[in-house]
Amino acid sequence: MGQTLCPSSRAESDLDLKAPAGAASGPQGQGGKIVMRREISLANGICLIMGNMIGSGIFVSPKGVLLHSASYGLSLVIWALGGMFSVFGALCYAELGTTITKSGASYAYILEAFGGFLAFIRLWTSILLVEPASKAVISLTFANYLVQALYPTCQPPYDAVRLIAAACLCMLIFINCAYVKWGTLVQDVFTYTKIMSLVLIITIGFIKIITGETKNFDSPFEGSSMEAGSIALALYSALFSYSGWDTLNFVTEEIVNPKRNLPLAIAISMPIVTIIYLLTNVAYYVVLDMPSFMASDAVAVTFGNQVLGPMSWIIPIAVAMSCYGGLNASVIATSRLSFVGARQGHLPDSLSLIHATRYTPIPALLFNGMMGLIFLCVEDVFQLINYFSFSYWLYIGLSVAGLIYLRYTQPDRHRPVKLTLLFPFIYCVCSLFLIIVPLYSDTVNSLIGIAIALSGVPVYYLCIYLPDERRPRWVSRLNATVTKYTQIVCCCCLTDLVVDTENLAESKTQ
Repeated sequence: MGQTLCPSSRAESDLDLKAPAGAASGPQGQGGKIVMRREISLANGICLIMGNMIGSGIFVSPKGVLLHSASYGLSLVIWALGGMFSVFGALCYAELGTTITKSGASYAYILEAFGGFLAFIRLWTSILLVEPASKAVISLTFANYLVQALYPTCQPPYDAVRLIAAACLCMLIFINCAYVKWGTLVQDVFTYTKIMSLVLIITIGFIKIITGETKNFDSPFEGSSMEAGSIALALYSALFSYSGWDTLNFVTEEIVNPKRNLPLAIAISMPIVTIIYLLTNVAYYVVLDMPSFMASDAVAVTFGNQVLGPMSWIIPIAVAMSCYGGLNASVIATSRLSFVGARQGHLPDSLSLIHATRYTPIPALLFNGMMGLIFLCVEDVFQLINYFSFSYWLYIGLSVAGLIYLRYTQPDRHRPVKLTLLFPFIYCVCSLFLIIVPLYSDTVNSLIGIAIALSGVPVYYLCIYLPDERRPRWVSRLNATVTKYTQIVCCCCLTDLVVDTENLAESKTQ
């Protein structure tokens, strides 16, 4: 079926080094090749980035920064530094995303710069543990806050929370399987909703300031921690709230005019998120004194209980909706990661299929949804996240190091966005610090995470490194059979790499 109805050729990995004479302009381009449609607009891209960055963290647990900084003034400085550092990384990704025009974000960039082995390890840890565990945690947080109003004085039933979390995940998988536009519409709506919720919190804070309730800021830097270790941990906490700015790079091949819209979406969303985070924390600090802030398990809920009275139910619902939007962004990004990895040959071919008419990666979406549901059955799923607290920064740092490496190995490569090397150098140095902190502060869990990552080495050797004739035959037969029946059941086709004619113009000479 794949050979007769759908093309199954693969594009070369270096197609984007120079521009070809002509390229595809629609979903079915050169020679009838099947590729992902470019349906993600600038507004969709901004909502994807902001929707994934603004998760439940700013509502629930901003106290990690205050705990280690020990003063309102220093904590705001650290929030600002975290935003600035994230902008540096996002700018580096703007260059990478417009230079390497493939979906997959750090996986695609590590693959291009350092080869298949490191890229596979990144894929292995993300697809099989980090991403499904993250989905399970986000969906459980959504379910807990959704039913909080029904169980105000006790913990909600365990099974009820898990079933609601599973229903939430299945609904989002269905939406994203149906149409790309449905997924981006959900993302847009929930991003606007969570921003409106934060604007409500910020407005209340400003009203308090205007009416003179500023006693918490009389001595904002009093008691500030001057220990390097404490400041480092405070910055680490802030940076985790800023994570997610790389979301749009997972769907580069689906962005309308990525040469313009990818860097522009990053340039618009990053300052907005940084300002929202700073102003939201100012509002928290105006209303809540230090003991109340540190005693709260959900800062925004405590804030709402103090200032909103009978309307305090708005905050738990806002947190739930924020989780829903963040989960949707995660579903979109992770499915494209699986899709690109399979297209490269690092995952089964069936995951590189897209629907013949809807142009959605249905098998990759179903696979990631199934993995998320499996992890919902793990009682202590939150513990699994601790094993990889360092991996996010490791892979982002490797990607940015790849930017520097490609500058020297491919100096003539066409780069629509080209930064001074100061930005990636600073980011790489800071990333080393972010990798070392969890290794030092949580050594056992970090070593377990490293061991799990290294478990992918024998898989890479047997299934990818060895030539076809030396691989176990049953693996190839199983892969072919699964791919064949997945095509039939899901009405899917093998895909080709999107070629961006504007971005792949003739290489510059220097």
